[in-house]
Amino acid sequence: MILSRAKPALSDASRKLQTRKSVPQLQEFLERRDYSGALTLVEFNATNNNATDTDMWIAYCSFHLGDYKKAASVYENLKKKDQKPPEVHTNLACCYFFLGMYPEAKDALIDAPESGLKTRLLFHLSHKMGDEAKLTEYHGKLKDVIEDQLCLASIHYLRAHYQEAIDIYKKILLDNRDYLALNVYVALCYYKLDYYDVAQEVLQVYLQKYPDSAIAINLKACNHFRLYDGSTAQSEMKQLVEKTSSSYSFGHDLIRHNTVVFKDGEGALQVLPGLVDVIPEARLNLVIYYLKKNEIQQAFDLIKDLEPAVPQEFILKGTVNALIGQETRSRESIKIAQQYFHLVGSSASECDTIPGRHCMAACFFLLRQFEEVLVYLNSIKTYFSNEDSFNFNYAQAQSAAGYFKEAEEAFLLIRSERLKSDYVYISLLAYCYIMNKKAQQAWDLYLKMGTTSQTFNLLQLIANTCYKIGEFWYAAKAFDMLERMDPSPEHWEGKRGACCGTFQYIVAEKLPKELLTEVIQLLRNTSNSQVDQIIRVMRKWGKDNRIPC
Repeated sequence: MILSRAKPALSDASRKLQTRKSVPQLQEFLERRDYSGALTLVEFNATNNNATDTDMWIAYCSFHLGDYKKAASVYENLKKKDQKPPEVHTNLACCYFFLGMYPEAKDALIDAPESGLKTRLLFHLSHKMGDEAKLTEYHGKLKDVIEDQLCLASIHYLRAHYQEAIDIYKKILLDNRDYLALNVYVALCYYKLDYYDVAQEVLQVYLQKYPDSAIAINLKACNHFRLYDGSTAQSEMKQLVEKTSSSYSFGHDLIRHNTVVFKDGEGALQVLPGLVDVIPEARLNLVIYYLKKNEIQQAFDLIKDLEPAVPQEFILKGTVNALIGQETRSRESIKIAQQYFHLVGSSASECDTIPGRHCMAACFFLLRQFEEVLVYLNSIKTYFSNEDSFNFNYAQAQSAAGYFKEAEEAFLLIRSERLKSDYVYISLLAYCYIMNKKAQQAWDLYLKMGTTSQTFNLLQLIANTCYKIGEFWYAAKAFDMLERMDPSPEHWEGKRGACCGTFQYIVAEKLPKELLTEVIQLLRNTSNSQVDQIIRVMRKWGKDNRIPC
């Protein structure tokens, strides 16, 4: 028997239309991590629900959207009520913590009931407030449960113990493959260890499931920045920038900060000062911005009160102290820089990393132990073959150690016009040219230099170095210019000796005979009683060898 229908069956199109018209439930929004949608729904239904429950959900959604101020405001109002959920104090403390209000967070926890979350939050507060005794105490209270182990891993991460954090995350992942967010944490650790390719590979596991994650996209952009360049990183960050420009979004400050970094400091003074106390890296990047602009004092003022806790902070503070020490001739600042560099370079966690080896090179550079400098720089040279600052330091070390051919090659790799106009660059390259028997190139550097406060010093370097190694013709030319600037007996004696040395080379046929005329002309520029006798001897020889002079 065929049963009759009481009403027509729904067509596929009608069924889809009915599905679309149904209002999603709160749980559906939360499962999709759509906290904006969840917040809208909660606020829309506010009049039909218990006021306290509504406020708790509003605070919850606001917190997960990164709007900690709004969440804290809701919890503060709930705290004043006689009937309030017991977790209000702990949740409020979490908001204060994310706002950087650590003393307030600690105070809020006084009335909070004991819980695992309270212990973990106190553990983090001890770290933020530098209380090592309390940190050890709350470490001992952590249990072998996932939440507590994740908390411990995060402290390892914050204290730059990245491998320890990775070990915890991987252990948890073995038994909980569906905890995809842990891949982001592992990727962060690998990023900090400079394993950008590995970080990107691990991160991709999470991005395949959640391609719109702000934190994951930001980390991917950072990986691309390290692996490629700022333009590639900006392309990855584009969708997040569009979100932040249209409405409030989680990670808004982080995205603004990193966009400045990807653009090589563009807009730094508009963005970074306001984030100095919000994002720890903002202070460091603002210091880097000042260093790139050669504003050493501003960089020093910004970092002088910072107590370094992680390698990057030690390195940057060491760099600033080294520069301010060189600028002010402060041995104390140089000593502080040397200590910071040695501390990082010799630490177990950094000694085999690229920054660690760089630090040891810097330490030995300040100690003027250049053979040791080269041991460390040679071990990382392949990573910086196109970086001007590395080649500049490498060339200086090679020159100081007596490897002039290698030093010359490194100097000539430098492209920065600022560095190439630096007297250190010009003088050392000139010295290398002379030591490599290329005095003509050294003289050309002088001719291109023009008249500056350092011209006299460069001429002295060329004159004395050329004389020392027997490049007498260029020594004579340099001493002649020096004598014109300062007609002192020392310059005449140098010029006389260089001219006689050149004449000897001409006689020995090591230099062309035609040069004799120019040597005599140089001598005529000097009004000294010895000149006539020297010229007479030269002209007699020239006449005997049929050389017009």
